[in-house]
Amino acid sequence: MESVKKMVAEKPVVMFSKSKCCMCHTIKTLISSFGANLTVYELDELSNGLQLEKALLASGRRPSVPAVFIGQELIGGANEIMSLHLEGRRIPLLKKAKAIWL
Repeated sequence: MESVKKMVAEKPVVMFSKSKCCMCHTIKTLISSFGANLTVYELDELSNGLQLEKALLASGRRPSVPAVFIGQELIGGANEIMSLHLEGRRIPLLKKAKAIWL
């Protein structure tokens, strides 16, 4: 998990994804819809992607992607991000992480 922590350090919003994952695409679109500064790591396109995926699985992510970190904190996957959105809590989190300036 140390390599994952290094990748999310000092970035407001980080998402671990797979290029052919439809839920990953949906979550990317949702987060970016407010102009959030989103960093995306496509695990299937990285040389250490399998290692990173194993680290995410070890942290309790089922499935491993999408895995979204806001303000260096693991928020979760599609269900958690959609819940935050529906509850109106996504924008405050993004503002707190300085990912948006609305």
